Amino acid sequence: MEPLRRNQGRYCGERIQIEQVLLSVRSACEKHGWSIQSLDFGTGELLALQRGPTAPIRRVYISTGIHGDEPAGPMSVLRLLEANEWPTDVGFWVLPCINPTGFPLNTRENGDGVDLNRDYKEPKTAEVRAHTRWLEEQPAFDLGIHLHEDWESVGFYLYELNPYGLPSCARWVIEAVQEVCPVDESDEIDGMSASGGIIHPVVDPTKRPEWPEAFYMCQNRTKISYTIEGPSDFPLSVRVNALCTAVNTFLK
Repeated sequence: MEPLRRNQGRYCGERIQIEQVLLSVRSACEKHGWSIQSLDFGTGELLALQRGPTAPIRRVYISTGIHGDEPAGPMSVLRLLEANEWPTDVGFWVLPCINPTGFPLNTRENGDGVDLNRDYKEPKTAEVRAHTRWLEEQPAFDLGIHLHEDWESVGFYLYELNPYGLPSCARWVIEAVQEVCPVDESDEIDGMSASGGIIHPVVDPTKRPEWPEAFYMCQNRTKISYTIEGPSDFPLSVRVNALCTAVNTFLK
């Protein structure tokens, strides 16, 4: 399996109509018994989805769509919702698109030109403020999963934020994904040391002047967090398959 080599300095691959995707997300949620909350941020809304028993054995948070040039994330959430194969004893909280204004522009940033995934330390954007207000009203999570893509990557990889040394799922996820998508085996990815497609960033708030969502979550809402990165120079169907395979492996 080879990359398409379409990306030139930015993401130039397949695009999605985010409004249609979110309409399909709503339809799948209504069909399968998810609650839907709309988080108003002034010029639009974020959808927050929730489902699970009253006393779940685990609470799992899933988010995606924080960068408007990463279409595989929202498409993966839609596929997972439509498949409806969630464990019934687990509670789920899902954000299917944090940056709805970025997708029509095909930009990493939102409609105002701000990278939302660097705004979680002291939020200034309306989207991140609405998101964090909602998060403060939710219970703590046992696991956070953030679905992303990387237009420069030669394969799938992930970041593991695990400051408490909890049992890791990273190797199982890599082994499952490599059956459906190439894995980036580079010794350095995104300027950080990597091993077999796994990166362990430094979890030190004093060394991160701009917090991504996953860092905020590990500081405030969950003790372990994974950011999974599909290689966006491969066909959209391959990236969606890779992200869905990763999520399903976590849930097993």
